[in-house]
Amino acid sequence: MKTTPHDHPWPYPRWIAHRGAGKLAPENTLSAFRTGAAHGYRMFECDVKLSADGVPFLMHDDTLTRTTNAGEALGTGLSAVGGEHPWSTLSLLDAGSWHSRAFVGEPLPTFEAIARYCRHNGFDLNIEIKPTPGTDYHTGQVVAQHAARLWHGAAVPPLLTSFEVPALEGALQAQPELPRGLLLENLWDGWLETALRLGCVAIVCDHCLWDVVTVAQAKTAGLRTLSYTVNDDDNVQRLLTLGTDAIITDRVELFSPAR
Repeated sequence: MKTTPHDHPWPYPRWIAHRGAGKLAPENTLSAFRTGAAHGYRMFECDVKLSADGVPFLMHDDTLTRTTNAGEALGTGLSAVGGEHPWSTLSLLDAGSWHSRAFVGEPLPTFEAIARYCRHNGFDLNIEIKPTPGTDYHTGQVVAQHAARLWHGAAVPPLLTSFEVPALEGALQAQPELPRGLLLENLWDGWLETALRLGCVAIVCDHCLWDVVTVAQAKTAGLRTLSYTVNDDDNVQRLLTLGTDAIITDRVELFSPAR
């Protein structure tokens, strides 16, 4: 009999800290991971893209403007797109002062640094592949290759997710054994068939999209059901009642993962 992902035990915690620790520390930095861990979280979501010279690093936006001091450091006339700079430039940016004075000088972390932090502490990771526009397939390949290397021999591999189908196709081609999840902000035509074609183990979607029907569709297909970004108790209770598998939250100070 053919098995589906749902036939196997789900190895990840129910509670996942968004971008490290949501809003208590500068997102996608080592300080954010440490803050989330201090609140009891053992799984983290983060965004990974590539520098111009192929170094995977953590950042959500396409541009550097919101979460670094790039405007001051790079000067006018230079591209604000993170993926258009080499790591030697990106590594010098301040990715903490935008958040608060306590984090002035916080650097952008490499994916490798975050991976080693998680492996050393026994934490799980949900890696959102966040390509610079036009690099989707290649970014998926490279991130998956690095993830396989960094988690070699681990009992629980990281979960690779993306909104970009070509990025997941690249990850599938490069490291088919790593688990994948399709990210959705709306239920476009063919979402379920696409997830199955990509060999996904999970659907990760805007929590508003989950109801009795959509949860049943995903679970009948053997897929796990994850939600982002859930920051109020009413929606937490609704998702728990629906029987969803994991909740990604900014509110690490509000929701204890031990609840």
